[in-house]
Amino acid sequence: MDDLDRQILDVLRRDARTPYTEIGDELGVSEGTIRNRVERLQEDGVIERFTISTSTGNVKAMIEVDVAVDVDTHRVGDQIAEWPEVDFVWQVSGELDIVVVVDADDTGRVNELITKTRELDDVTTTKTRLILDETL
Repeated sequence: MDDLDRQILDVLRRDARTPYTEIGDELGVSEGTIRNRVERLQEDGVIERFTISTSTGNVKAMIEVDVAVDVDTHRVGDQIAEWPEVDFVWQVSGELDIVVVVDADDTGRVNELITKTRELDDVTTTKTRLILDETL
């Protein structure tokens, strides 16, 4: 991955729907170059998916989850990822094992998701942080 690839990724992070012609104009290369680079980044697994960021007016929160030592965190994360309010599930290093980002209707629903998480057999503790502001 070179500097041009990084610049392309920077543009796509801001808006994944930016037309390749617009990216090419901004970076001073052809649309074909951008198309080829994006396709290669996808094939190489650098770009895993294109997604959107929403401003729903809902309450967003991070639920940090700790699981038992002998538990497959991917299995627990995959289970949580099925819930409709879940935007992201990250396996992380540090004090806790999983971070879940949720987008819920209100704090009551966030609390229900915390309870639902704690009720999973392999979950030992949770910590929750409300997201107050987001800058893209």
